[in-house]
Amino acid sequence: MIHIAGKQFIGFDDHAAGTETFRSTGAATGEQLNYIFHKATPEEVELACNKAGDAFQVYRKKSGIEKAIFLETITKEIDRLGDQLVDICSQETALPKGRIEGERGRTIHQLLMFASLLREGSWLDARIELADPLRTPLPKPDIRYMHVGLGPVAVFGASNFPLAFSVAGGDTASALAAGCPVIFKAHAAHPATSELVAGAIREAAKKTQMPDGVFSLLHGEGSIVGIQLVKHKQIKAVGLTGSFTAGKALFDAAVKRDEPIPVYAEMGSTNPVFVLPQAMKKNYEAIAKGFAASVTLGIGQFCTNPGMMMYQRDGASDNFIASVKTEFENTSGGAMLTDTIFKSYTQDISRHKAELDVLALGKEVDMNNSAHPVLFKTTGGVLENHPQLAEEIFGPTSTLIEMKSKDEMLTAARNLSGHLTATIHGTEEDLVAHQDLLDILSQKVGRIVINGFPTGVEVCSAMVHGGPFPATTDGRSTSVGTAAIFRFTRAVCFQNMPQALLPPELRDENPLSIWRLVNGARTKETIH
Repeated sequence: MIHIAGKQFIGFDDHAAGTETFRSTGAATGEQLNYIFHKATPEEVELACNKAGDAFQVYRKKSGIEKAIFLETITKEIDRLGDQLVDICSQETALPKGRIEGERGRTIHQLLMFASLLREGSWLDARIELADPLRTPLPKPDIRYMHVGLGPVAVFGASNFPLAFSVAGGDTASALAAGCPVIFKAHAAHPATSELVAGAIREAAKKTQMPDGVFSLLHGEGSIVGIQLVKHKQIKAVGLTGSFTAGKALFDAAVKRDEPIPVYAEMGSTNPVFVLPQAMKKNYEAIAKGFAASVTLGIGQFCTNPGMMMYQRDGASDNFIASVKTEFENTSGGAMLTDTIFKSYTQDISRHKAELDVLALGKEVDMNNSAHPVLFKTTGGVLENHPQLAEEIFGPTSTLIEMKSKDEMLTAARNLSGHLTATIHGTEEDLVAHQDLLDILSQKVGRIVINGFPTGVEVCSAMVHGGPFPATTDGRSTSVGTAAIFRFTRAVCFQNMPQALLPPELRDENPLSIWRLVNGARTKETIH
């Protein structure tokens, strides 16, 4: 069993200079656990940032294989935590152990995915244009291009994914893969879980001879420790999965710096679902069942739970509505991740009840901070006059929105702000007849799902988990998949650089045997 120290992990050293402390809490019981944590002092934040800056000068020069071995070793250290990690994480979050075990597997998969990317080298986008001194009217210089890491990155973890979007999650994995040291601000909802995983990263860093300061873990309020991190001159980018309020506050702080830096904040989404006429007629029972399950999956605490479903009123509507109502009434609530999240959910539900009809209620569960599933129903006209009803409620709730016509549905789609996903249920005939809807949604979201549901984000190279503002602060990026690495890189080119001074990735002999674009042709061959 690993002892929970409750200290800051600043590089390879422990620090506990702060006099302010807090305890970890059991989400299902509300009782304080026997883990006490010190909040970071300004001096400790300063130390972590400066260590990260020094570490960057060494880590940035590590080869792809060296960084890959580091990531692979992290997975072994996480796996070595065994049942202790699962037990403590379940205590702190009220998530079932099976879910946590699955999330641990996803976390390991993400790290290995980036390790594989580093080994094959395509992310560097290495490009070489060879000199042509005989070109007229002017000679052509030798120009060589590749991606490099930005510098130290501050990462803020999610409450709802204590492993996969937390200490060793996608933001950390992609930043480390890019060659950027990470300072992780632990989430107060699962600090003991965070410390265990941070210890695994630190141990892996030591075993693979990474520089002291390549990773640090800090505790404290985001409004204090987090803002200090974002404003520090050593920090060159920020990654966050959390609320709109938190993400926007960090973004505002970052752009007001003397040297503004990018903030990649994933801030939530309502994830609209559209049910087209023929699909509703033919598949209403399956759609209703899948919808109720997706809304309430994880007690509605995924950023991809569908918060509204739109359909056109016609002869099949009554059967569809009745089926959705029945399926939703068979769902169950459960303990939410934190007291704050639960209070926010109940307040948002109360506001909706003042504007909308309640169509169905799920089953209540008698436990601490237990959310009651609620399904609302309204019309397109009400939504148009009250656009705030399309804003996310974090929890097991959604709204059915009945449209009078296709035109009204298209108007609602045009009025959408940015979302992570949009889902369409339709037959082939439906989809052909609604190509205009597809075109609108492709401008509104990062991922369009056909005849499925958005919960369940596949970790793969083709995934986009992002979307236009306010779903994220930068709709050009993704926080899941190998493309996430480009949030923490920039391009640099070398003109007429002597071979001995070029990075190995760009030398003629291609010592790392990576794919490169040489004079417009993709190749691994040596340049002669």
